[in-house]
Amino acid sequence: MSDTTAAPDMLSWSCPAPLRDRPRVVMGHGGGGALSAELVEQVVLPGLGGAAPAALTDSAVVELGGARLAFSTDSFVVRPLFFPGGSIGDLAVNGTVNDLAMSGARAACLSCGLILEEGVEIDTVARVAEALGGAARAAGVRVVTGDTKVVESGHGDGVYINTSGIGVIPAGVDLRPERVVPGDVVLVSGAIGVHGVAIMSRRENLRFEVEIESDCAPLGGLVEAMLSVTPDLHVLRDPTRGGLAASLNEIAAASGCGVVVQERAVPVPPPVAGACAMLGLDPMYVANEGKLVAFVPREHADAVLAAMRVHPLGSGAAAIGEVVPEHPGMVVARTGLGGTRVVDLPMGEQLPRIC
Repeated sequence: MSDTTAAPDMLSWSCPAPLRDRPRVVMGHGGGGALSAELVEQVVLPGLGGAAPAALTDSAVVELGGARLAFSTDSFVVRPLFFPGGSIGDLAVNGTVNDLAMSGARAACLSCGLILEEGVEIDTVARVAEALGGAARAAGVRVVTGDTKVVESGHGDGVYINTSGIGVIPAGVDLRPERVVPGDVVLVSGAIGVHGVAIMSRRENLRFEVEIESDCAPLGGLVEAMLSVTPDLHVLRDPTRGGLAASLNEIAAASGCGVVVQERAVPVPPPVAGACAMLGLDPMYVANEGKLVAFVPREHADAVLAAMRVHPLGSGAAAIGEVVPEHPGMVVARTGLGGTRVVDLPMGEQLPRIC
């Protein structure tokens, strides 16, 4: 790492992990880990009537007029607004499109809600809108409705975005963690940890020998390539907040199965590995925005992996582990030295405001 003009604030690189009975929201409640789950289960769902309206996955699956639809919503508060490899506009489209794709759905349309802070430059809003429009065209989805609100100066951070999306799920596709069984093979579509490190490098003014760019991308085409091999995939997940570790833990808990990961098989690019080692981060917990993890029946795993590697967004795909009947609900990693470590669900997140 080269010299920087200002010393990075290392204390700001992790969210606080407070006592769980603390009476106020902290940054960790937005991290996609244990604190987020507790906030939803203990506060939000009781307020909605005590029962989840649907499975708490990336998107809800609903039936309407004989069609199976996926419906998802997401809000984006990334800081900074523009970063190597993308912007909040790209994230707002790809994040929702990818949530729909994890249900096997092809995105049909999106809504877009803009919350702007008084004083933000119009040119900045225009750049965000152009990035959002370009990402929508690249993903093959239309933005069909939206809303704009403005809050007083000091009560926002330039631009926040909410997007919701609807997609159609093909017949025969049934992607949900309850279908996971021992023997399933765990696949990832490529190198992990790239997006979170890209955000951190720009936010903290860090310089590395090779610039690390976000992997932000729409995954619908990759999912279609996988489903063309067989519709009998068991579950897909895009490991965003909380990284690969959070996604694996959520699937293990929902399926009641154990997951074993071969640590050396997990693809981590050398620049990301070096940055994480220097900063005390674990790449397994760092967010991604253009990767997916798949649980695939063993008899289809080789063919699905081959199809992933042909697609541009899956060229670095790898088999990283398997589902086992032992230690149900728990994820463990076998290290290169022959040991085993537990990969816990994170409490909050190592890097806040990454999406």
